[in-house]
Amino acid sequence: MSSTAAVTFREMTRGDVGSMARLEATVSPRPWSEDLFAGELKMSGAERHWVVAIDSVTSDLVGFGGVMFVAADGRIVEGHIMNVAVDPERQGHGLGRRLLDELVGVSKERGAESLTLEVRVDNKAALALYRRAGFAPVGVRSGYYGHGEDALVMWLHDLQSVASGPQSAAAAAEGNEAEGEPSDV
Repeated sequence: MSSTAAVTFREMTRGDVGSMARLEATVSPRPWSEDLFAGELKMSGAERHWVVAIDSVTSDLVGFGGVMFVAADGRIVEGHIMNVAVDPERQGHGLGRRLLDELVGVSKERGAESLTLEVRVDNKAALALYRRAGFAPVGVRSGYYGHGEDALVMWLHDLQSVASGPQSAAAAAEGNEAEGEPSDV
């Protein structure tokens, strides 16, 4: 298994859509389509932010994450993490945490006060990752994922006081966190 040391992050481009859909299909029982990812690119940069993780050696896309911003009175007040996915060969090495840190960091930069997400109630690795990052469960959305799969709704409040970035990612990597399939949030 590879570590996350040879991974770089950048914003998603149109050229990433196919790779994102293929990765999503390997890790999610209800994957997003290429059309859904392409549609995200049509949204204003003020409304969305998508980051991809690229293997620095092979140039393969090995992970991604996206956040949607919610505004009120002309300013961003919260973010909604829509999707996080990590290549199965890269899971368990801190890449999920680094992607999450990227999303938290950009949300803080844009002034969001809180973040929310949905995660499958049986996705233990993702639940542990989000709890370590400070997200707390607040409710369940019954049947959210279809076929009777429920989603746990989680929130991270007081975002501006939350530590994020390389320091927290390094701390998580040292703890050798476990990651499972993406939360499909």
